[in-house]
Amino acid sequence: MAPSDKTAAAPALHRAAQAEAAARYRRVRQASLELTAHLSPEDQLAQSMPDASPTKWHLAHTTWFFETFLLIPKLADYAPFDPNFAYLFNSYYEALGPRQPRPHRGLLTRPSLDQVLAYRAHVDDGMARLLRQDVHAFADLLDLGLAHEEQHQELILMDILHLFAQSPLKPAYAPAPALPVGADPGPARPVDFSGGLVEIGCSGTSFAFDNEGPRHKVYLQPYRLSDRLVTNSEWLAFMADGGYARAELWLSEGWATVQAEGWSAPLYWEEGPASWLAMTLQGLRAIAPHAPVTHISFYEADAYATWAGARLPTEAEWEHAARGLPVRGNFLGSGQFGPAAASAGASGLRQMFGDVWEWTRSAYSPYPGFLPAEGAVGEYNGKFMIGQMVLRGGCCVTPQGHARPSYRNFFQPQQRWMFSGLRLAWDAEVQIEGEDSDFAADVRRGLSQRRKELPAKYFYDAEGSALFEAITDLPEYYPTRTEVALLRDTAAAMAAHIPSDAALVEFGSGASTKTRILLDAAPQIGVYVPIDISRSALDAAADAIGRDYPDLAVVPLVDDFTTAMDLPAEVGIRPRVGFFPGSTVGNFRPPEVVSFLTAARRLLGQGAGFLVGIDIVKDPETLVAAYDDAQGVTAAFNLNLLTRINRELGGDFDISAFAHRAVWNATESRMEMHLVSLREQTVRAAGSTFGFSAGETIHTENSYKFTVDGFAELANQAGWKLERRWESPAPSFAVLLLRA
Repeated sequence: MAPSDKTAAAPALHRAAQAEAAARYRRVRQASLELTAHLSPEDQLAQSMPDASPTKWHLAHTTWFFETFLLIPKLADYAPFDPNFAYLFNSYYEALGPRQPRPHRGLLTRPSLDQVLAYRAHVDDGMARLLRQDVHAFADLLDLGLAHEEQHQELILMDILHLFAQSPLKPAYAPAPALPVGADPGPARPVDFSGGLVEIGCSGTSFAFDNEGPRHKVYLQPYRLSDRLVTNSEWLAFMADGGYARAELWLSEGWATVQAEGWSAPLYWEEGPASWLAMTLQGLRAIAPHAPVTHISFYEADAYATWAGARLPTEAEWEHAARGLPVRGNFLGSGQFGPAAASAGASGLRQMFGDVWEWTRSAYSPYPGFLPAEGAVGEYNGKFMIGQMVLRGGCCVTPQGHARPSYRNFFQPQQRWMFSGLRLAWDAEVQIEGEDSDFAADVRRGLSQRRKELPAKYFYDAEGSALFEAITDLPEYYPTRTEVALLRDTAAAMAAHIPSDAALVEFGSGASTKTRILLDAAPQIGVYVPIDISRSALDAAADAIGRDYPDLAVVPLVDDFTTAMDLPAEVGIRPRVGFFPGSTVGNFRPPEVVSFLTAARRLLGQGAGFLVGIDIVKDPETLVAAYDDAQGVTAAFNLNLLTRINRELGGDFDISAFAHRAVWNATESRMEMHLVSLREQTVRAAGSTFGFSAGETIHTENSYKFTVDGFAELANQAGWKLERRWESPAPSFAVLLLRA
C-alpha cells in the first residue's frame, strides 16, 4: 500500500473503530434496561439481604463506573449529573472516598427510579461524545466498563430471585408455562486427562479481567472429570442418605454452618405436598429431576463430592479440560432463566459452559506474577483474593459472550444465592466403583446383535496405536506411503488453491507427516485448527505443530469432527479450507459420508474448499494383502481389541480361539476386517455373557474404496462440487478438492 493510501485509510479505520465501540456500548447498556422490563419500581428498590443490592442501585452503580473512570477524566466538557452520586453509588473503591454501606443500599428511596434512569441517559450522552474521540486511547477501560456492566446484569437476576423468594406470593420474574424438564442425560461418565505440565490463564489480545493472568505453567497429575453436572435427582439421593446430617462428610466450617443455618436442602428448595419444589425466576416450580442442582454452597458441593467418593476439580484442571472447547451452552440469551438437563447421548464433556457456575476446590488467590493496576481501578479484583473459592464456566443468567475458559468467578464458601453447582473429579488412578463406560456399553450392544460387531475406534489403545504405526511401514500396506508421495508431488499445486491468511481446518488431530507437507507448501495459511475428540492426541499434535511453525496460529478444537457446529473465534472471517487426509472418510458408510460432508459444509461455510483423501478401488489381491500382511501385524492389531476388552472390561476372551480375517466385499466396495471364532464358546465381557458358534465372526472394521466419480456424486448430495483432483500411479490414491 502506498503512503497516500495509508493516509486515506487511517480515518476510515478510525471511524470504524468508533462505530463498533459505540454500538457495543449501546448494546450492553440497553441489555441492562431490558432486564428490568418485568419489574415494578417497587421491585427495583428493595434489598433482601446484605449480600444483594436493589436493581435501581445496580443501574446507577454501573453508570457511576463510566462517569467516574471515563467521562470525568477524559471528556473535557463533561459535567457530573449529581456530585452526591459519588457517595451513593461507589461500591468498594477506597481510593475514591466514603460510600453508602452495602447492607443499607435498600434504604436509598432517593434518588427515584426516574432520576436513576435520567442519570443513565445523561452518562450515555456523554459516552456518545467520548466515543467520537480516539477510542484506542481508553479501549481497556471501555472493555472493563462493559464487562463490569455484564457482571451486574447477572447480579440483577440473582438478587431479584432472592428478593422474590422472600415473598409469600412467590412471584415470577419471567412467567412461562413450564421450565424445560429435559430427558434423562444418562449416567455420568468420567473423562480422562493425562495432566502434565500445562499452561493456564488468559492469553492473546482479547479482553480478560486482571485476575485471569498472567498465563503460567502448572503441573497436573492425571485426573478425571465427570462428563456432566450433578443433577437434582442425584442430589435428592444424597439428601435421602442423610447427607445433611452426617458430620463425617463435611469440612469443619461447613458442618458448623449447616448446624447454625439449619440447612437440609439447597437454597430455595421447600417440601411440597407431593414432592420438592424450588423457587426459580419463573416462580415456585417442581424440581426438574434431570436439571443440574443449583444454589449450593462450596461446603455443600464438597460434602456431596465426599459422599460420592469423588472430589471437586481444581481450577487448573477445569481450565485445562475446557481448553479448545467451544464456549456455548445455556446462557442468558437462551431465555430459559434456569439450568437445563444435559443433552442425552453426547460424548465427551458436556455443560462446561452455562447452566451453573461450577465450584472448584481452589482458593481464590493471585496467579504468579499478578500485579493490580495502579489507582482505584486496581481495586477491582486483587483485594478480594482471600477467604473465597473459585467457580468456573458461567451460568444460565450469564450474558452470552461474557464467559471464557480462563474466567475466574469467586464467592465465599457459605454463599448460595448465585447459580452455583458442581461437577465431580477423581484422581486418575482411582477406580470408580460401578463405572460404566461408553466402551462397555458399545461392547454389550455390539456383541448382542445377530451379526456381532465392534466399533473400530476402540482399536487405538496404546498397544493398538503402536501396532497401527507398524502397519503403515509394512510393504503390503500401500495407503500411507502412496498418499504421502502424492502429497509431496502435488502440495504446491494444492497450496495454490489456499487463499492468503486462510484458516486450515483439519478433521483429525493433525499428528501426521501429511499435515506438515501441506503447511510447508502453504506458508500463507494464517490459522490452523485441528479438530479431534481425543484431548491427549490433540494437545500433543497442536503443541508439536506450534513449536515447529512459530508464526502459525494453532487453535485446537476438542470436538467430534462429524458433528462440530462452530469454529474457534480466532478463525473470524478468514477464508476456510478443510483437510481430511488418510482416507479416513472410507470408515463411513455412504449415507454417513453424505452426512459428514453436509456437516463439514455447514461448519466451513459457503465458498470454502475441502481437500479430502480417498483410496481408489483396485484389484482384490492388493487390497486383501494390505489388510492381511504376511508378518501378521494386522492380525495382532485386530486381536488386540479382544485383549483390551479383557484388560479394561473384565473380559475372558481366549485370544487363541479367534483368528483375523480380511475380506474384500465387492458388492459394498469395501474391505472388511473380522475376528472369527474357531470353536463354539461362551465369553464374558462388560458384565454380560455372549455365545459364539464355530465360524461366527465379529465385524471390526470397514474401509470403503471409491471411484472419483462415485465420491463426487456423494459430495454433490452434500452440496459440494468437485473442483480438482490429484491421483497417484497404481496402487491408486486420490486427493480431491471440493468447493462448497
